[in-house]
Amino acid sequence: MYQALYRKWRPTRFADVVGQRHITDTLRAQLESGRLSHAYLFTGTRGTGKTTCAKILARAVNCTNLQGGDPCGDCPACRGILDGSVLDVVEIDAASNNGVDNIRDIRDEVRYTPASVKKRVYIIDEVHMLSQGAFNALLKTLEEPPEHVLFILATTEINKVPATILSRCQRFDFRRIAPHDIAQRLQEIAEEEQIPLTDGGARMIARLADGALRDALSILDRAAAGSSEPIDEEQVASGVGILAGDTAVDLMQYVLAGDLTAAIGQLAESYTAGRELGAVLDQLLGLIRDMLLVKTSRSDVSALLSPAYSAQTVTQMCEQIPASRLLAYTNILQEALVRMPHAANRRIEAELCVVRLCQLHADDYDTLSGRVEALEEKIAHGLVTAPAAVPMAAPQQDDDGFPSDEDAPPPGEDDMPMPPFGSGAAPAPKKKAAARPQKLECSPQWNDITLAAKKMLPMSTFAQLTFAKGVLNGSDLYVVCEDPFTCELCKEAKVKEALAQAAQSVMGRQYRIKVMEESNVGMLSTKANPVDDIIRRAGELDIALEIND
Repeated sequence: MYQALYRKWRPTRFADVVGQRHITDTLRAQLESGRLSHAYLFTGTRGTGKTTCAKILARAVNCTNLQGGDPCGDCPACRGILDGSVLDVVEIDAASNNGVDNIRDIRDEVRYTPASVKKRVYIIDEVHMLSQGAFNALLKTLEEPPEHVLFILATTEINKVPATILSRCQRFDFRRIAPHDIAQRLQEIAEEEQIPLTDGGARMIARLADGALRDALSILDRAAAGSSEPIDEEQVASGVGILAGDTAVDLMQYVLAGDLTAAIGQLAESYTAGRELGAVLDQLLGLIRDMLLVKTSRSDVSALLSPAYSAQTVTQMCEQIPASRLLAYTNILQEALVRMPHAANRRIEAELCVVRLCQLHADDYDTLSGRVEALEEKIAHGLVTAPAAVPMAAPQQDDDGFPSDEDAPPPGEDDMPMPPFGSGAAPAPKKKAAARPQKLECSPQWNDITLAAKKMLPMSTFAQLTFAKGVLNGSDLYVVCEDPFTCELCKEAKVKEALAQAAQSVMGRQYRIKVMEESNVGMLSTKANPVDDIIRRAGELDIALEIND
């Protein structure tokens, strides 16, 4: 009779347990030294080896020929526990035996010595399902059991276990198994079972398993059933009912291009192929997560990306879109995933979600909440053409020579460059081969100012400030934004007021907040203001000055 892979390949020694070496090494050391506890509590997510380690420990404490802390598997105790003939090792499912009477039966049984082995072992799985009365009935027995009794409790929800139980057990936390460890184990099992599993298929199964080796083996079992073809990414995706990596990338590209017809067609193909549309949207959300990591991180994040997509593919897709729009996509997808389980027609709900993604409007942006102008929406989608050149007067300037944010030209008017900061000269006509403006250098105090403003702003607004640079010049703080979206956000009165208060608390003086786009700045001179130098020197000498702006 065929046996499922996760049952057939369940480890029988601590050395075979994958990804939990911090636990198996400790248990083997305790077994070799004889310093065993009377009660153990194993906690962790599903499929990480809790019950497996409990069964191995039950054999090890009764084994007559331990080998490096592992049960030998050949002595009568090991063989009897494996085939279930030893009645002194009892495995109880607390989900169906959760009453006080069940625990009272255990309390009565522990008084009797084991018949054929050294210790009577009780493995209580899903112990958090016990009732409050059952927990109370177990307390005294768990605290001071007879020497011939060992309790092993296992749970996936440690927060539901009373503190009185936790304090009486030796607790071990099982980690999620790393994807590369799962993929390596899958390859070993596939080779023994003569299953044609490719490296790409193993990596995809490991990603879908989410740290649970039992789930990975179940997916491999499903993908290998009734097929002699090599199990690659496409075969795994077909068996599980999700999009293949290339298909998800194609759908994302349709969304970025606003091609609603192609995107809906791709979704219809997935629906016809029997794929769960909720899983399709969830996979799209995972791809956007990778894009956000690449877009916003200042270091190499290739090790953190999903194995289904190459770093080069994700990087190329990120070049087409700002991070603020990706954040808006995540909100739309998360809202749709919340509604889908309760939707009367899941296909329509998924299609409406794709429509919103392709026809993204200003009110979908998280931080502006509908206050982004229609012109900026067109700019984001590349629908605005350059305006005709018209004669322009020199821009109005402040006393220090900086152009004010109210008089900054709108995006797209790049035929008249801004004058260098600190000069009063009118702009000169721009030539076709003009050099690109220098990259702006942020003032070192900007990070402290944004952290001080964090307490006065919503978290979403504070996060958007990371896409802006702050430049101090005299009594002005220039907030230079890299895109129109961030620029409009920083121009809001509450944001400018928070930045002004934060700058005053950090620098000890008042600043005027001026906001502009980086594309409208030709060059930024951060040359120190002589007045600021005088104020600084006076502070060092404890000289009080009266400052009049």
